[in-house]
Amino acid sequence: MKVAIGTQNRAKVQAVKDAFTFCESIQFIETVVPSEVSEQPFSDEETMQGAINRAKNALIKEQADIGIGLEGGVMETEEGCFLCNWGALVDQDIRPIVASGAKIPLPKEVYVELTKGKELGEIMDVYTNQENVSQNEGAIGIFTNGFVSRKEMFEHILKMLIGQWQYKKRVHEMSKAQGG
Repeated sequence: MKVAIGTQNRAKVQAVKDAFTFCESIQFIETVVPSEVSEQPFSDEETMQGAINRAKNALIKEQADIGIGLEGGVMETEEGCFLCNWGALVDQDIRPIVASGAKIPLPKEVYVELTKGKELGEIMDVYTNQENVSQNEGAIGIFTNGFVSRKEMFEHILKMLIGQWQYKKRVHEMSKAQGG
């Protein structure tokens, strides 16, 4: 089975590989594809659409069996600005499957920088005085004091995607077997 991952971000790629450990003889292809949304998605809807677009674009570009898209964003609420993360899985037979991850509030000083048009990854590097936070623990890792890393959060999303995909494939096969 050929799985195209619509990113080369280390945390996201490792999450995909770790989520598919149950599957033997799998080929992972890390590929750069457009999300077709803002560089910094600013809503659940936009972040989800970015994940779907990455999954579809990866599937097509790499002529894979499965395309995976993972997208991080932020969303504004009355309680402040929150992290939001979405994943999508597509194959040749069924509509995109989507799932969302944990949401936690961001500090006001981070939100202020976001409103100036900066990307969260760039802000986090300055905020933490580190490099490549988005490739490692991510904002979720920083703001949960290491209890939840970006890889773990995306792996959780992937498990929900894979579980839904397997369920839908099983239902589809049962329907075909019954002549439906």
